[in-house]
Amino acid sequence: MLRVRATFEKKGRSKYISHLDLNRCMLRTFRRSKLPIWYTEGFNPHPYYSFALALSLGFESSCEILDFNITDDTMSMDAVHDALNKVMPEGMRIVKVAEQKQKITAIAKAEYALSLAAEDSNALYEAVQQLVSAPEILIEKKTKKGVKTVDIKSDMEIISCTNTGLSVDLVMRLPAGTQTNYNPTLFIEALKNITDTVFEIADIRRTAILCADNSIFE
Repeated sequence: MLRVRATFEKKGRSKYISHLDLNRCMLRTFRRSKLPIWYTEGFNPHPYYSFALALSLGFESSCEILDFNITDDTMSMDAVHDALNKVMPEGMRIVKVAEQKQKITAIAKAEYALSLAAEDSNALYEAVQQLVSAPEILIEKKTKKGVKTVDIKSDMEIISCTNTGLSVDLVMRLPAGTQTNYNPTLFIEALKNITDTVFEIADIRRTAILCADNSIFE
């Protein structure tokens, strides 16, 4: 049996497919591909597959992770790649298929690219710089035990911040995985709390899923 890890894009209209609907979508994709997917055993067998990290509705991504097993261990990864891409829905495309190397628990971070559009991009850029340079960024976050105040500054890494004249574009890394998982909208919420500058989210894309040492999760 082959333990397969597929990396896929989720862009365009497909960014409005919720995580729950994505599960149904992938089930149909597997059936249409006619790949020899391994089914769970028991009273109600179903194809075994899992996603590494749920993606928020409205976010695009070039690095979503899908794990599944194939019963035919002689099948090539290229054949799996082509069979899935032939039946993937609009806006979704398999980028890479390989054997699973690391456990899901190795995931520690996710990288995001944000584009915040504003008529006064200079004022917005100054507000972003003010927030980034602050000693702490406190925000209310919903948890299983209720709402609590957390400081996302210590776990946030700003890779770049650019004023394009029409928008402020950022690349940031945030914790992701089984222990701590921060959404970039927390940063946006904190930004709204410190500025009166009107802006809107033009784009949010997940660009990488990383291990603790910043290497790409594979």
